[in-house]
Amino acid sequence: MGRATPEEDLQDDKDTAFTWEVRANNAAFHEQFLEKGFLCWRRRKYQTNRIHTAKYNVFSFLPLNLYEQFHRVSNLYFLLIVILQTIPEIATLPWISILLPLLCLLFIRATRDLMDDIGRHRSDNVINNRPCQKLIRKSFKWRKWKDLCVGDIVCVTRDSIVPADLLLLASTEPSSLCYLETADIDGETNLKFRQALAVTHHELVCSKTMAAFNGTVMCEQPNSRMHQFVGSLDWKGRQYGLDISNVLLRGSRVRNTDACYGLVIYAGFDTKIMKNCGDIHLKRTKIDLFMNKLVILIFLLIVVISILLSMGYWLQIIDLKNTHHYIPVEPGTQGQLLETFLVFWAFLILLSVMVPLAMFIITEFIYLGNSMFINWDLHMYHAPHDVPAKARSTSLNDYLGQVHYVFSDKTGTLTQNVMSFKKCCIAGRVYGPDNEDGIPPKENPYLWNTFADGRLSFFNEELLRIVLGKQDKAVQEFWRLLAICHTVMVQEKDNQLLYQAASPDEEALVTAARNFGYVFLSRTQDSITVVELGEERTYEVLALMDFNSDRKCMSVLVRTPEGSICLYTKGADTVIFQRLYKKGVMESNTEKILTAFTEQTLRTLCVAYKEVEESVYQQWQLRLEAASVQLQDRAQALQQVYSDMEQGLQLLGVTAIEDKLQDGVPDTISSLKKANIKVWVLTGDKQETAVNIGFACQLLTENMHILEARDVNIFLDSHGERSRLLRAARRSLRFQLQNDVAMVVSGEFLDQLLVSLRQEPRVVIQGELEDEARPETNTIRRISMMWSSLGASLATHRSKRSKLQLKQESPEARRERAFVDLASGCQAVICCRVTPKQKALIVALVKKYQQAVTLAIGDGANDVNMIKTADIGVGLAGQEGTQAVQNSDFALGQFCFLQRLLLVHGRWSYMRVCKFLRYFFYKTMASLASQFWFAFYTGFSAQPLYEGWFLSLYNLLYSTLPVLYVGLFEQDVSDKQSLQMPELYVAGQKDELFNYWVFCKAITQGLVTSLVNFFFTLWIIRDTAGPSSLSDYQSFAVVVALSSLLTITIEIMLIVRYWTFLFVGTVLLSLGCYFVMTYITQSLWLYRLFPKTFPFLYALHNVLTKASLLLVLLLNVVEEAEVPPSEEVSEEPLPLRRQSRVRRSSYAFSHYEGYGDLITQGKILRRPRRDSSDTNVNISAALPSEVEELPSAPPEPRKISFLANPMLQLRSRATSQDAGQDQWTGPGGQGRWLEPSLPEAPLSQERSWSVAEAQAPALARPSLPWGQGSGSGAPPLQTQDSLSEQAMETESGSLEREPSPMEWLPEYFQEVPMPPPPGQPALNAKDKEAVPYAFSNKPRSA
Repeated sequence: MGRATPEEDLQDDKDTAFTWEVRANNAAFHEQFLEKGFLCWRRRKYQTNRIHTAKYNVFSFLPLNLYEQFHRVSNLYFLLIVILQTIPEIATLPWISILLPLLCLLFIRATRDLMDDIGRHRSDNVINNRPCQKLIRKSFKWRKWKDLCVGDIVCVTRDSIVPADLLLLASTEPSSLCYLETADIDGETNLKFRQALAVTHHELVCSKTMAAFNGTVMCEQPNSRMHQFVGSLDWKGRQYGLDISNVLLRGSRVRNTDACYGLVIYAGFDTKIMKNCGDIHLKRTKIDLFMNKLVILIFLLIVVISILLSMGYWLQIIDLKNTHHYIPVEPGTQGQLLETFLVFWAFLILLSVMVPLAMFIITEFIYLGNSMFINWDLHMYHAPHDVPAKARSTSLNDYLGQVHYVFSDKTGTLTQNVMSFKKCCIAGRVYGPDNEDGIPPKENPYLWNTFADGRLSFFNEELLRIVLGKQDKAVQEFWRLLAICHTVMVQEKDNQLLYQAASPDEEALVTAARNFGYVFLSRTQDSITVVELGEERTYEVLALMDFNSDRKCMSVLVRTPEGSICLYTKGADTVIFQRLYKKGVMESNTEKILTAFTEQTLRTLCVAYKEVEESVYQQWQLRLEAASVQLQDRAQALQQVYSDMEQGLQLLGVTAIEDKLQDGVPDTISSLKKANIKVWVLTGDKQETAVNIGFACQLLTENMHILEARDVNIFLDSHGERSRLLRAARRSLRFQLQNDVAMVVSGEFLDQLLVSLRQEPRVVIQGELEDEARPETNTIRRISMMWSSLGASLATHRSKRSKLQLKQESPEARRERAFVDLASGCQAVICCRVTPKQKALIVALVKKYQQAVTLAIGDGANDVNMIKTADIGVGLAGQEGTQAVQNSDFALGQFCFLQRLLLVHGRWSYMRVCKFLRYFFYKTMASLASQFWFAFYTGFSAQPLYEGWFLSLYNLLYSTLPVLYVGLFEQDVSDKQSLQMPELYVAGQKDELFNYWVFCKAITQGLVTSLVNFFFTLWIIRDTAGPSSLSDYQSFAVVVALSSLLTITIEIMLIVRYWTFLFVGTVLLSLGCYFVMTYITQSLWLYRLFPKTFPFLYALHNVLTKASLLLVLLLNVVEEAEVPPSEEVSEEPLPLRRQSRVRRSSYAFSHYEGYGDLITQGKILRRPRRDSSDTNVNISAALPSEVEELPSAPPEPRKISFLANPMLQLRSRATSQDAGQDQWTGPGGQGRWLEPSLPEAPLSQERSWSVAEAQAPALARPSLPWGQGSGSGAPPLQTQDSLSEQAMETESGSLEREPSPMEWLPEYFQEVPMPPPPGQPALNAKDKEAVPYAFSNKPRSA
């Protein structure tokens, strides 16, 4: 596979840029394009949306499966022997005796492959038959996913999965926004948004206009880059730029959007997620590949032996026939050559049993049995989700005992992806949960707060008392900041507030503030409303400085109801501490507390605030306006303005959030590291989050030195150079690799590194920014430090390679190899912001350069390619779907079960298979090598030594059961000891139990055994004669056969670690089968019926009646049994401990940017309606009409309901002079909410517009019950800002839309008595002034 240079990449980009043309609603245009396929076949350039991930079909199964099976050299070997057996002149055994077992072996393996592929077919059918709505003529109708084609327009409703890669045309949200969850793509569960072009948002307002849409999209060819898209839309003579923010990717799920409409630009295997899925690879274990080499080696050995024996026949044939005159003599040398040639093939067939076919058949049953043990293991059963462990592939069990690298996803694999508010520090004081043991309180401590959602597990009675007392200003500002400083959206469902955040961290913080009485209620473009302990307060938002990965903080500048200006800021401790106006005792204590939180692997954010003078704000506002209109370097200018405002902060405290790990993850990773298994985490999440999880699961430790992209680049740039600096650095390395080095790199870095990614032409090449020049001394120190930690290991790797091979490698390949060498020398590697294809490329890179066994584990569709590429794929039955399980080799319920899967089942399977193979080769050589010695005494005539039935039943009955027991039930140590001593696993990684040396020892021991059995018997009976003699051919053959059988039986009794009743039963049953079957085959009645087939008449009976046999057998079977190889574990050097010079920041936030721009621009919020003159089109319903029924029974069309503007109601309600508004009575009124004097309709009673009303002129529409405080009986009419604010035309009805996240506010505050705080007595009248009052957002009963 050739490698492209950067210059070739640019040329490819020029040739292939914008060559993918998509015309909307024009299927005929796309069908006319064909491209070359296999041989002379032509296939469509624009594929349909049908996918086919299965390996076989009805026609290809038999030829393809046979082709794969005969990739095994053993099957080709047996097929050759069967063909030779069909030639009568050289046949020594019936050909059917080998053909039937071979067919049985092929059938077993074909059945296993077929069952695996049937599961893939079922998965494909489920996906292809999912329902979706496709625009047909002028209405949307239900069709299946497989019916979609490029150029179709589809409708995707709330909570539905996007069926193909779509260009977003419009949606029911303001400004045609669409909110997505991409857990199946990148593992992130936080919401992302996509937005349609303004022109399609305004023009495509109904199904008729969409049917008339004839735009043309020119974009890049289908590729696997998940986060990049470049294209343009040509429509009505104008061109509009497109990027990834306009595209909905297949596999993402629509959230909080009633409906969105998109144009299919990539379908089926052309979609980005399918481009990242990879192909199905035939996975074969190291032992399987090693067996191929052994079969070739044994076959060559048999050929050499057969040649030597046939040469012996050539040399002795004349003398033999002259001595034994009864042997016919062929005249001339031509007859001798022909006989010698035939004798060669006869010996080849006779010795072919040295590669026992029964061994391969029994191996399949051993694999099946060990797979069933995995399925039956109750210790790997996940009861909460009813998920047992399952071995979906039965041929990789022994591979589980040889794993070197584990590549793991993060979200859903290591973590539960559940953020919980764990602790907080306010004014230097830590408030932890009262229930440290995890036992929740008997009663809900937040019952006094009717806004509490009841899901907050954190409870601190002292903190709650301080909050309710309202005496501590720092505590008040702390919770007020959490309720104000965020970009969370809110909506109402079932009279409950639902928060939707761009980050689960933000949602956890706002939820905690909500339960403590500081409730984020609603927001507009320039205001945010909070209920603070029963008091509703509206803050004017003067500026919202959103979070991004460079700033690592966010701020909100607000004007309080009292008129003062405050800045609330939260962010990383490394940023906040630099912007404090002073650092006193409280700040020092907080820094120590941050260190403690870091050690507890909690995700921390520092919160701070300051009051801003009016004059300072006015000056800063002018600078902000100037920076916002700057044409060059606008982002940098804005960040500088933000930073200037965020100086001189006063620290309030620290929040500590726990990203909950799955049960047992730290212990599992610790055990894997002790077993010399290196764990790499490959995640699509950002670096801070991934690193924090690395510390939480003990993959990273405080004493580790972490190499980042800049350090790795320095190493790669200097790798292979012969400069004086590097030679000096390398000469200074004289100690082994220490376990204190880790690597953290990003997907952008890997994109520049991996040569394989360059094989796809790019439209846009994003160059990596050049690192700032460092002083030469720092560079020398950095390189020396890296080489000091990694040099010895890398030198070991490089010494194994030939210099010629290194010289022939390209610079890109050498750079790849250097990176893999560096990463493999690290104790842990974390790759963040990587795409699914990059995950697979990393796995392939390690397999290519390290020749190590790799295991990939994940739970989402974004892990499928990695799972397919690794030697072993493990899928977790998690919350991100079942695609990972369906493409995996093993399925588990939790990551912690991987420990038992590898250290117990994997090690046992490897040990059993190795011991089985070693013993099988030994017993085969011990019994069948006697045939070689026998040839020297039969004139090299290929005369068989043993009875034919003994050879046929030897591996089937006489010696099978004990060795099958070893393959299924042998244990060196118990499962508990295997988990307690992970170091035992190293034997499998080093191939200690079965290799060339072990194989040679088994062959040598078998040869020695055959020598003893054959020649001891020969020497004892050689000089005997008479009726009691054993010197006849049949008696001699029976004695040697029985001696061999007893010897190998005693050998297996010695190598088995534990004798059980089952094992003793298998030994007795095998020996009993020999005596019974031999008695039957040597019986008189069979001899009379078939004298040529059963020529050994009473041979065993005659032998057993001779007293001298006991001495012969005793001498033959007394051998020194070989001690099985011990599983020694090499001790690794102790890690070099060193203290961290600086405190590690445990800051982690799960998203790059929030919804700040959308909020400040007003795109995300509902706007008041303006005059109808601005509206020149009627907008149709959110869902299409004329829906055809499918078996999936899609939901019925709904009607759009328009909500009264709750913000106007809230503002009018907040003014006591307006009639019918709620009034708050202070302490004198005993702290109650007074009922409003005028009733208002609850949300459930709001009016829905019919289709006729929606299509009527705007001025003629009936008025809605808008807020009475607005001073108008009818609401202002809406503009074209959203499809959701008017009805879209359909043929059968319209959709009833749920409220937007910005629309809901509580309708009523009922009069609710104030209960006392938990554990406190009832308050008297005097104490009521210091305590807030209860409030409720429930609708008033009639």
